[in-house]
Amino acid sequence: MTLSPTALSPTERSTPRRHRERARSDRAELHALLDTCLVCHLGLVVDGAPVVLPTGYGRDGDTLYLHGSSGAASLLTAAAGAPVCVTVTRMDGVVYARSVFSHSVNYASAVVHGVAHEVTDDRAKTDGLRVIVEHLAPGSWDHARQPTRRELAATRVLALPLAEASLKVRTGPPADDEPAVAAWAGVLPIIRGWGTPEPCPRLPAGTAVPPHVRDRSDLTPLP
Repeated sequence: MTLSPTALSPTERSTPRRHRERARSDRAELHALLDTCLVCHLGLVVDGAPVVLPTGYGRDGDTLYLHGSSGAASLLTAAAGAPVCVTVTRMDGVVYARSVFSHSVNYASAVVHGVAHEVTDDRAKTDGLRVIVEHLAPGSWDHARQPTRRELAATRVLALPLAEASLKVRTGPPADDEPAVAAWAGVLPIIRGWGTPEPCPRLPAGTAVPPHVRDRSDLTPLP
């Protein structure tokens, strides 16, 4: 399937049904959301029961990389060709309305459907892990030790295409229209930020925080 470089190509199951006005069709917006969040939720059926697991990920072009233990039943099931659903959500604020029915949240949320394939070639597997590490902790791949063959063998890497994906975004004030109700209405934004780096107690005394960690905590808002 050839992906549009600019627009999402919705399928029957990836087309939003509720609040269609919140749907977004720009592929760049999907990429931006995936690039600014840190955790996704992987959903699939394992042994006849639904399982939803939080996990780290990374994006390279229109491929989403996931990883975990080579012994994990969820990844083994996904690698065998089971359909999966991956979701990513960024919460931006709580929306207070004049009625409790109209309370809501401002958010951006992506849903990706598809079949993931296992990355088995050592070089491709290492590249996938680099994408994941650099997404979560930029600058760490070249700073820390590279994976050993034993560590690679203990890790399963999956690649999921972004061919079937949807994106919804809510912004702005409450949507209710009850001016006679004496209740405060508005948005309480969610503010995110990095804290002060906490060094491992086994580090030698005086070990400096490297720039790729220090600069991020000083300057970069938490997505």
